Amino acid sequence: MSRIVSLITALVLPWQSMAHPHVFVQAQMTIVFDPSGEVGVQLDWFYDEFFSLLVSTDLGIDLDGNTKLTKAEQTLLDEQITAWPPDYQGDLEVMQGDTVLPLADKRDHRMTFTDGVFHEVHLRPVAALEDRDAPLIVRAYDPTYYIAYDLIGEVKIKGRDDCTADIARADLDAAYTMVEELLYGRPASDVGPDEYFPEVGQAFADTVTVTCAQPL
Repeated sequence: MSRIVSLITALVLPWQSMAHPHVFVQAQMTIVFDPSGEVGVQLDWFYDEFFSLLVSTDLGIDLDGNTKLTKAEQTLLDEQITAWPPDYQGDLEVMQGDTVLPLADKRDHRMTFTDGVFHEVHLRPVAALEDRDAPLIVRAYDPTYYIAYDLIGEVKIKGRDDCTADIARADLDAAYTMVEELLYGRPASDVGPDEYFPEVGQAFADTVTVTCAQPL
């Protein structure tokens, strides 16, 4: 994700004066329980057709416009996208209570291009649980709100049948009010791409609470 943004920023900015957020992604979430007891979060990111077009153009793939990648193009995509910068955290937060849990390196990271749309998927294992009896609290968001994630569909649970996932939708009115207060009354739409923007992404994030009948 971060690699895609860095690849097209130079392409997009001259076209329009962009306000936060710049990129919109539909996200699906699956909580994965491994038989060994490991817990992870699988994220599926779906880019819109226009953004996908910008990325494919910038990478120089699918130039024939048939929305199908050659083996060489898929290899290039894999090389460019799956290598996250060292400072990129993956736009995922997992908590128990007030404690943010450490996440292990991503696994099973792949990218496909179907019908003109990029679909990126990966698994982030939780490195260590704070409390095996406490529910998991999961949010997918970009702290800088450069990217807006729209959580779609139900949160799936894989590997267990005694867990539920409840979604608390973000209070967008309160989030936008907070942004205007932090910007001294300026709406987010008036903030240019090179201006300071506070880290407000969490306020716009839906909150998923995963509760299991037995300890995690």
